Amino acid sequence: MIKLTRLNGSSFILNAELICTVEAQPDTFITLTTGERMMVSESPDEVLRRVMAYQQAKHLVPAPRRPTGETTEKG
Repeated sequence: MIKLTRLNGSSFILNAELICTVEAQPDTFITLTTGERMMVSESPDEVLRRVMAYQQAKHLVPAPRRPTGETTEKG
């Protein structure tokens, strides 16, 4: 699930599994596998980023690799 914003400013949660296409015309249109279309205020690149993060959280898409020797710990 990803959080998106309608053009009127209201937020909603979309099941990312239902996304078929994302287009800029110039507004961002999302077409679902059901045939439904919706416009959102996020750019296509931002929608893609959120879908990728969702898929990574499900472990379906590997997270980017860190260069050897780089750690995530602060100290």
